[in-house]
Amino acid sequence: MNMRLFFHVLKLAVLQQTTYRTALIAGLVTNFFFGLFRAAVITALYHQQGQINGLTLEGAITYVAIGQAMISFLFLFGSYDLMMTVYNGSIATDLIRPMPLFSLWLAKDFGAALVNLLMRGVLLLFFFGLFYKVALPPRAADWLLTALSLLLGWLVSFAWRFLVNLTSFWTPDARGIGRGAFIFSQLLSGFLIPLRLYPDWFARICHLTPFPAMFNTGMEVYLGAVRGAELWRSLGIQAVWFAALAGACFAMMRAGVRRLVIQGG
Repeated sequence: MNMRLFFHVLKLAVLQQTTYRTALIAGLVTNFFFGLFRAAVITALYHQQGQINGLTLEGAITYVAIGQAMISFLFLFGSYDLMMTVYNGSIATDLIRPMPLFSLWLAKDFGAALVNLLMRGVLLLFFFGLFYKVALPPRAADWLLTALSLLLGWLVSFAWRFLVNLTSFWTPDARGIGRGAFIFSQLLSGFLIPLRLYPDWFARICHLTPFPAMFNTGMEVYLGAVRGAELWRSLGIQAVWFAALAGACFAMMRAGVRRLVIQGG
């Protein structure tokens, strides 16, 4: 992959994302108020209990705060941009660019994710901290491990969303498939409710899927809920899931491109 071209596309994506300031502010306000609502629900759920399955009330509220901050970074509600290029025919241009389709969209997605992280995620945590106590990792090493886990989580999220978008090669409108797939991933990733608050049997099912690697792992690394060998195992699982999903993307993309018909050419 041409890294110079990759970073050029990433820069363009950053510039494009920063032009929509009103949308960024609206998203920040929406995520903030939903975060306060979810924190109130979690507080009521604990009902003076010190902890549930090893997760304290402060940890659960922090989980909610970080989760709300990561919504736009991880695109937890999904994205449909690649799907739209298939339907409007502009994917034909992307396929002849001097950059693989997967890498092209990886750079675009990462540029937008970085803007969302800085302009929505960080600000949301600041304002949320005015209402609830948000725990912080105590050591610099913990911050670095959290950053690594969140990066791996974003890679898993990107590969999953890319795979879902590729269904547009086989159906005239795959947005319905996308909505169902993204709601499913929100449930199993631990975004809606921390996995430690699920019944044990359901949490075990969730861990058989790639979705906890997308979100829950990063949250638990941040909270220090996984340590030592378990932490490195969790990071390894994230990397393996990204590799598996990326492999599925390449296989599905080759099959899709072979059958692609562009209207008018």
